[in-house]
Amino acid sequence: MHFLDQAKIFIRSGAGGPGAVAFRREKYVEYGGPDGGDGGKGGDIVFVAVPGLNTLIDFRYSQHFKARRGGGGAGKNRTGAGADDMIIEVPVGTQILADDEDRTLIADMAVEGQRLVLLRGGDGGRGNASYKSSTNRAPRQHGTGWPGAEMYVWLRLKLLADAGLVGLPNAGKSTFINQVTNAEAKVGAYPFTTVRPQLGVVRHKAREFVLADIPGLIEGAADGAGIGDRFLGHIERCRVLIHLVDISGDDPAEAMRIVAGELAAYGAGLDEKPTLVALNKVDLADPELVAGFSAELRAAGAEEVFAISGATGEGVPALLDAVLGYLPQRSSLERATGGEVGEEWSPV
Repeated sequence: MHFLDQAKIFIRSGAGGPGAVAFRREKYVEYGGPDGGDGGKGGDIVFVAVPGLNTLIDFRYSQHFKARRGGGGAGKNRTGAGADDMIIEVPVGTQILADDEDRTLIADMAVEGQRLVLLRGGDGGRGNASYKSSTNRAPRQHGTGWPGAEMYVWLRLKLLADAGLVGLPNAGKSTFINQVTNAEAKVGAYPFTTVRPQLGVVRHKAREFVLADIPGLIEGAADGAGIGDRFLGHIERCRVLIHLVDISGDDPAEAMRIVAGELAAYGAGLDEKPTLVALNKVDLADPELVAGFSAELRAAGAEEVFAISGATGEGVPALLDAVLGYLPQRSSLERATGGEVGEEWSPV
């Protein structure tokens, strides 16, 4: 399945149905008169956050959503049928934004089952029976129904995760998430192997939490270099970040500085989130080199450095212990669904 995290769509609610012009005339019935019924209400545009979706790819092929018009009224004071609502299903974590210069936030669909009536359908027009008065005994006017509303909106998906992985390309993030979760991220010995965010569920010490891996950052990502910083929105909801630093790189301390600088340039509070620095691939280095680089990272601003190997699992339990210290008792997935994480759930 292709991953798409932004889409622009057009929505329009249904217009109200027209009222009827009708008159009652029956044999042996003393009084006749107008009996045209009102029109039915037009359909609403309703957004619903549903489980099991983690991409907006469906909106690449279907970009116009129009609710039906209400039914027309009829004689014998019969009201027209109301039109069905247009239900638009979006993944949990989708933001709905106005199509204006500032992309104003309209709603954040962060909870499973959350429902939003964004555009209300028009009311039905009045039938001629409602125009009857003491001075207008046989009215022939009627209402045509109120029009619906329409607008363009942007959909932006921000994945729900408790912890997020950041680092330069080839820092070993995909290998790490494969080691600790049920994800099957692509691993390759070349930059930008990861081209879209990955999710996985970590099960550690009878606890569960969701871990997100995003494509690697390079210097200038905030200005569009490499894949850029467009995927950083998927870790805005994370409570803690895991910064993987490759011990086999030329300068691990400089690598940590680059990524920290891009987080600060992106904004949205990412540079203020708790960050655990993990010196990765220690299975490829001797203990003295590990100790030396760890000291350099602490001197560069890391409060604590975890020496780990995403390939072998060395040092990973201690890092996961530290992650749990920043998380609530329930994971983001459990909070989104209002219950426990089911075995049937499968990330990406």
